[in-house]
Amino acid sequence: MHNTRAGDSSISGRTHVSAQNTGPSRPTVFYDGSCPLCRREIAHYRRLVSAERLCWVDAANEPEALTRHSLSREPAMAELHVLDAAGRGQRGVDAFLVIWQHLRAYRWLAKLVTILGLRRPLGFAYRHFAAWGYRQHCETGSCTSRAGVRGR
Repeated sequence: MHNTRAGDSSISGRTHVSAQNTGPSRPTVFYDGSCPLCRREIAHYRRLVSAERLCWVDAANEPEALTRHSLSREPAMAELHVLDAAGRGQRGVDAFLVIWQHLRAYRWLAKLVTILGLRRPLGFAYRHFAAWGYRQHCETGSCTSRAGVRGR
């Protein structure tokens, strides 16, 4: 795993998990709850027995959690973000790896991606897919939170 890319302000490299709602051993997942595909995938993960090992935050409808963790709304809506157990920001495929490592049913996938050196090619594919999905979803006006704030 690595921290967020240099120059990326989506999650501060100094950010640590707040003791308010998570513990140092419980990563926090920030997902776009207004995105139907994202919502379905996260709902699947949350139904798994080991899902309680993660804290789940709907970025579309919990802006105060984003602020508390120095995460900007647009990047959180555009790409999956996780604060890992050490409080380091991860995004994209690295965020998925943190999730999969904490879900018993997906640990094999995290190991496979890592062992086969698939982080970079999957990261490239995910970034392009996520950007396309964000444009399709948010530029149509569907990317609205309960507070009425639109992405982009």
